[in-house]
Amino acid sequence: MSTIRQQRTIEHIKHILSDLFLRHMKDPRILDVTVTNVTIDRELQHASIYVNALGDESRRDDVMAGLTAASGFIRRQVGAQLRLRNIPQLHFHWDPSLVYAEEVNQLLDSLEIPPPDAPDEAEPIDNDQPDLSD
Repeated sequence: MSTIRQQRTIEHIKHILSDLFLRHMKDPRILDVTVTNVTIDRELQHASIYVNALGDESRRDDVMAGLTAASGFIRRQVGAQLRLRNIPQLHFHWDPSLVYAEEVNQLLDSLEIPPPDAPDEAEPIDNDQPDLSD
């Protein structure tokens, strides 16, 4: 289970990386990269960063090569803003969840579900019971 410190560190790393990718990265391979998730171990030594290029699966290899090439610069920038004794090692992973979500969405859209039948008019109640009002 995550501790409060882990959650704060995760949120801070997400914020730093998003700002870094948006404003400071000059490598065209890393343009329009989105940080979808970050996980970190209990000792705050290793962070897994999940990225996606806004649903553009064809850029996967270029994006991962760009992130690998820039990992030292990215780690220094994270370390300058994170203020931890030891800066976590950053491990970048491609996040396929957006592709899976799109596939599920297309499957759901392709289903032909008939609309529910309109309720029939109220059928008369069968009064086969004897009348006790006498």
